[in-house]
Amino acid sequence: MNYSFEYIDIILLAMIAGFIFLRLRGILGKRTGFEGKSPAQFKEVLKNIKVEQPVKPKENFDDEAQREFLKGAKIAYETIITDFSDNDNMITSSKPLLNQQIYNQFNEALKERSSRGHYAEITFIGIKSAEIKNHKKIGNFLNVTVNFIGEVITCIRDKDKNIISGDPEKIKKIYDTWVFSRDITSTNPNWQLVNTLN
Repeated sequence: MNYSFEYIDIILLAMIAGFIFLRLRGILGKRTGFEGKSPAQFKEVLKNIKVEQPVKPKENFDDEAQREFLKGAKIAYETIITDFSDNDNMITSSKPLLNQQIYNQFNEALKERSSRGHYAEITFIGIKSAEIKNHKKIGNFLNVTVNFIGEVITCIRDKDKNIISGDPEKIKKIYDTWVFSRDITSTNPNWQLVNTLN
């Protein structure tokens, strides 16, 4: 009888061990012959998959880059001129296009004009020309100097609406040389006006 109980114990232990083994196999999975290598039919597919690399900022200011820059510079020029012509005491819509120094200078000019009781009437007609005068890399920053010739109708009036300067009936050419800058290591593509040379 003792032997019978021993056999039963062995059988029970074997059943428990088998049950545990099956449970572990179900949870952990099993090793197959394909682990660690790709099947032959997939190798050709993998060759044709292009892994996307992070886009690096374009550092080469070639002809194409200059053409794209000038498109944006013209829009920036019109936006800034129009914003400055508004009779607010502060630059608003063109703020992201200006560095802090230029932003402060423009706001001071607006406040001074307002303090004298003057206001501007400026109608932006268009840009006759915009040409890159030079470009220079300083550290991580690329500075581009642009000569603009714009056309506006402009006059300054006092609080009694008397004309102080300009002519509300005449188109005037304005000549500006502006310097734009951006960090070429940054993913931010926007340029800022950092200097006005006239």
